Amino acid sequence: MINSRNSFYFVLGLILIAAFSRIIPHYPNFTPLCAIALFGAKYFRNRNLAFLIPIVALWFSDVIINNFILSQYFEGFTFFYSGFYWQYGTFLLITLIGRKTLNNFSYLKLIGVSISSSLLFFIISNFGVWISSSIYSKDILGLIACYSAAVPFYFGTLSGSVFYSFFLFGSYEILSKKTSKVFTNK
Repeated sequence: MINSRNSFYFVLGLILIAAFSRIIPHYPNFTPLCAIALFGAKYFRNRNLAFLIPIVALWFSDVIINNFILSQYFEGFTFFYSGFYWQYGTFLLITLIGRKTLNNFSYLKLIGVSISSSLLFFIISNFGVWISSSIYSKDILGLIACYSAAVPFYFGTLSGSVFYSFFLFGSYEILSKKTSKVFTNK
């Protein structure tokens, strides 16, 4: 296992690598955001860091995406986009769920919480789109239309959540064992 002094930097490094993957070309919504929230929840001992670091990684990647990649859709420099609180709030909730469910870790539990996290993100973020935009009518038909339009993007959210969860948690396990062997063989 990695010693506790270096564990913080190791977990932070994996989160930053995953957050960087948001700014490279990828399948729509195939992002590490749910996985980052779960990973931070599991491996940051400090409760405040478990919530703060994934949100800061999300915000920083959003600033890069909104101001350099999607700049044609925003006027001026954008620190926060409209409706950001729906997404950020969902990731705080996912972090809370991760802290409660991943104490006794298993890969079966990880797949379950990854799937449920992506579903939670789908439900809350698209509700936010429906309630706070003028795109859809404010009735049940508008809500159904909003969720229906979002279904094609759910595959990316689900597969990204599962893939990156296994990538982050698996990388941590593999690298911590290799690091442990390097330091014990000296």
